[in-house]
Amino acid sequence: MRLTDAATMCCGRIGVAALPKEAVLGPHATEAALRRLATAIRLRAVAMVAPQGFGYLGQALSAAEQYAAVYGAAYRPGTDRVVCSPGHYVIAAYAAAAETGLIDEAALASYGQNGSSLEAIGTERSPVPEFTCGSLGQGLSAAAGFALGDRLTGRDDARTFAFVSDGELQEGQVWEAAMFAGHHRLSRLTVLLDANNSQVDGPVDSITTIEPVAAKWQAFGWDTTDLDGHDVAAIAAALAAGALAARPQVLICRTSTRRGLACLPPDADGHFIKLPADLADAATAELRAELDRLAPEAAGNG
Repeated sequence: MRLTDAATMCCGRIGVAALPKEAVLGPHATEAALRRLATAIRLRAVAMVAPQGFGYLGQALSAAEQYAAVYGAAYRPGTDRVVCSPGHYVIAAYAAAAETGLIDEAALASYGQNGSSLEAIGTERSPVPEFTCGSLGQGLSAAAGFALGDRLTGRDDARTFAFVSDGELQEGQVWEAAMFAGHHRLSRLTVLLDANNSQVDGPVDSITTIEPVAAKWQAFGWDTTDLDGHDVAAIAAALAAGALAARPQVLICRTSTRRGLACLPPDADGHFIKLPADLADAATAELRAELDRLAPEAAGNG
């Protein structure tokens, strides 16, 4: 699919330019186009958080490549489903959907405002994922249900992509769903696990030991890939391979809640980043510069 013509939206004090129409996405998306999409997702997220001066920016920074790979190279609207298990990650889904023409980019200006369907923590009103959660740990159960339902109704081509956070692995329901999916060999189910070692109480590994993560998923019968979560080409390739898998697939994406923004202070709280006006301006300038740097490469490969 091709993105719409470049346009500009204004969210608070920050204008955000959409990807150019030359950026070709879909199954044949280039690495350059996907890298630019990931950067655009970060820029959109900054614009959404900036008016409040704080918010769930770190989740978009850590998961941008995952959302870029799914929405830019794998997801087929009307056929596949997306589940956003940690509801506060929905900011990345909104940004990706705006960049790929699934929602009106002007709607992003209402993010987090009273009465808006683009709530800061996703709910049943959220316009993008087919399912999202407020309480953590529930999304994989829904995703497994979607995958099994598709099998039972003959929708054998449909895929379900579930975004899950590493902090959710502290919830027993996640492992019940993983066991269920492995038992039923739900091969059309893919989990993208954002292993950013961040949760509201501090680093995940200081709260509860969840490693060895890969071995645990393998024990439940999943095809498991442990990879750099900021390598969008590797994620896209793994997603393509997952379409041919005989078992459910989990991509353990090792990431950082500071990725893409060198301007963030060293003590920035990745779970809920404070973004005063001067820092928002610096973040916008940094990401715009990166988009400009990637533009010729993306257009040339498109």
